Amino acid sequence: MLRGAGSDCGASSAPMEYISTRGGAGAVDFEGALFSGYAPDGGLFMPRSIPSLDRDTLQRWSSLSYRELVKELCSLFIPAELVPRSTLNDLINRAFSRFRHKDVVHLSRLKDGLNVLELWHGVTYAFKDLSLSCTGQFLQYFLEKKQKHVTILVGTSGDTGSSAIESVRGQKNMDIFVLLPKGFCTQIQELQMTTVIEDNVHVFAARGNSDEIDEPIKELFADVDFAQKYNLMSLNSVNWSRIMVQIAHHFYAYFQCAPSLDINPLPVVEIVVPTGGGGNITAGCIAQKMGLPIQLVTVVNSNDIIHRTVQHGDFSLSESVKPTLASAMDIQEPYNMERILWLLSGSDSCLMKTLMERFRASKSLKLPEDLHRKLSQTLRSCSASDEDIVRAMQHCWEENHYLLCPHSAVAAHYHYSQPKGTPRCCLAPASAAKFQDALLRAGLDPQLPPDISALTVMETRSTPLERGQDWAEVLRERIKARAQQWEMSGQGVTQS
Repeated sequence: MLRGAGSDCGASSAPMEYISTRGGAGAVDFEGALFSGYAPDGGLFMPRSIPSLDRDTLQRWSSLSYRELVKELCSLFIPAELVPRSTLNDLINRAFSRFRHKDVVHLSRLKDGLNVLELWHGVTYAFKDLSLSCTGQFLQYFLEKKQKHVTILVGTSGDTGSSAIESVRGQKNMDIFVLLPKGFCTQIQELQMTTVIEDNVHVFAARGNSDEIDEPIKELFADVDFAQKYNLMSLNSVNWSRIMVQIAHHFYAYFQCAPSLDINPLPVVEIVVPTGGGGNITAGCIAQKMGLPIQLVTVVNSNDIIHRTVQHGDFSLSESVKPTLASAMDIQEPYNMERILWLLSGSDSCLMKTLMERFRASKSLKLPEDLHRKLSQTLRSCSASDEDIVRAMQHCWEENHYLLCPHSAVAAHYHYSQPKGTPRCCLAPASAAKFQDALLRAGLDPQLPPDISALTVMETRSTPLERGQDWAEVLRERIKARAQQWEMSGQGVTQS
């Protein structure tokens, strides 16, 4: 059985609408949210109401595969009138067809109670393949139906870019523009992007950090006329579709690690989530609100704004981004915190607008006491230094002969610091194979799959963005030029 849960003030009971966290944009359906980046008012789209699951549903779902869980969860957020259930099932099956593991994801049960949920069996060896492969299929479904073209803008701190590229490469009705922070990604992460030579793939290597590359993207989305003319959209975890698919990680982790579902009340499982932009932890908060009995732990590296927010209500930038071994988490502005705070505030869009405008103006925000209390009740948090990461990687190898990537090691660091006995699952966002430097620093031997080794001898293509250039203007001109190529080829760009 399903029950509606959570709504904003004055909300209607319209079925599965998506509204902005800041309340200044009209409601959209799933298709509208899918094809959007930020909402027109600068907020993020969220379901007007969150479905609530009863115990019988959880019992029934507990025996499902990961693939089937994704189908069940997506069907709650995508009405059958928009995508018929049989079509939805086909799209998800197609999305996971290139994954190397037969179960799509895999739980490794290691010594010392360490459970590692491997979310990295997709093409690029990163968890983002899971949500982006589905999102790519959803996009293709609607684009083919409406004969429409879109321009995808992505800022990446490591794995998002390559996963997004793989999800849409070669598609004639999508062009993807990816900004990567030169020197802040690993060589393998960068090569996974720059070695894709396709007419619809445009990679830019920017002399800036992860937060700086987000600024020109935000600027283009904020230019509503330009965004509408060229059908701009995002595949960062600002896109609701990615959050939606990631909810399944938490359900699957819970069902794999719960000691029994015959206990009343249902047992609580701790889910430990390495956190950068905050998409996965947001999905966990939604799973929790749906009725999944999980205790969430957000774990970060030395870029610890989320940890400080949970512990002290201090949502404020540090002086600079600190480069760490867990490079994909080197983020100072975790934009999905806005979704979490909106959920915990009871969908108070007026409060969100005020808080986010204050943060944007000063890059510093002290959470209201009541909101901080709710946040600290919902999330536990931990930060790990590079030394902590190295020790966790070494500890896991010595006990299990199992290689952790540095991001997964942040979660393992938390596990090793806690008392034994609590059912716990650590989400592993990437394969260790992608992080040779971190493995070498831990004194471990990198084991490179042949398809990753092959990247080093492949042709590369990217456009440099130097400091002092107007990055937003460079992007604008390239997007316009690509649109003109479409028009000259006779294919045309269908506008919204």
